[in-house]
Amino acid sequence: MTPRGSDKPTSVTAGTIVDVSLHVHRYGPSAPAQLLAVHGLTGHGRRWQTLADRYLPEFSVAAPDLIGHGRSTWAAPWTIDANTEALAALLDADGGGPVVVAGHSFGGAVALALAAARPDLVSSLVLLDPAVGLDGEWMREIADEMLASPDYTDRDEARAEKVSGSWGEVDPAEVDRELDEHLVTLPNGRSGWRISVPAMMSYWSELARPVTLPRDGTRTTLIRATRTDPPYATDELIAGLDAALGSDLTVLQWDCDHMVGQAKPAETAAVIREHLERR
Repeated sequence: MTPRGSDKPTSVTAGTIVDVSLHVHRYGPSAPAQLLAVHGLTGHGRRWQTLADRYLPEFSVAAPDLIGHGRSTWAAPWTIDANTEALAALLDADGGGPVVVAGHSFGGAVALALAAARPDLVSSLVLLDPAVGLDGEWMREIADEMLASPDYTDRDEARAEKVSGSWGEVDPAEVDRELDEHLVTLPNGRSGWRISVPAMMSYWSELARPVTLPRDGTRTTLIRATRTDPPYATDELIAGLDAALGSDLTVLQWDCDHMVGQAKPAETAAVIREHLERR
C-alpha cells in the first residue's frame, strides 16, 4: 500500500499556537494510528514503508518526518522537546487512543521523551538501537565530520557510503528506495539528503542529553545492535531503564549493525506485532 498523504497538526503551548507542520506517511487501514514509527537522525518516515506494507499490513501506521527532516518543517527549534510536542499534537489530532511507539536511534530518544511527557498517548515502546545519553565528545566528532562533508558528488558516492557503513546488511533494493526518496540535488549541483544540516548539528548535541525515563509500567522492548561499536544503546541506558521498569523491560541482543529495521525487517516486525496485539 502506498502512503495516504500527510497531516499537519497544530498544537497549543502556553497560549501560543504552534504549526508543527509534520509530514506523515500513512500505511495500512484508513484509521487512527495503532503504531507511531519514529525514524532516526538524518532519516525520514518512509523508511518504515517496507516493514509496514510487507509485514504489518493489517495495522494502521503513522510514520512522520521529524522536524528538519524530509518534507516536514525545517524551522527551529531543533530539539527532542519540539519533536515530542509535535508528535503529541499528531496523536491528539488522530484521536485513536494510546499507540505503540517504535523508535530507531534518535527516534528512540524521542519515543522515550514522548512516553515520559504524555504517558496517556503511549501504550508501549519498541526501541531499535536507541541513541540517547551518548558521550558528548563522540557527538562533537560526528557533527564535525558531517559539517566538513555534508554532501556527495553523485548518487553512486552516496550509495557507496551507505553500503560501506551501517547499511551494509540491508537488501540492495531497500538501499535504492532510500536513495529514491531521500537523495536530492542541492543548489550547488551536488547530491545530499533531504535534511536541514543546521538541524542535524543541534540534534547531535541533543543525543548527549541525559536519558528521559518512561513511567513505571510502560512495557518496553529494547533491541541492541551488537555490531555497533561503541554501542548506541549504552549499558547506562539499559541499567536506567531496568531500574525504572523492572519486569516491564525486555532487552534483545541482535547480531546486526545499526539499521535494525532494514537489516532484520521480519524479526523487527514480529517484535512490534507482539506489542500491537497486546495494545
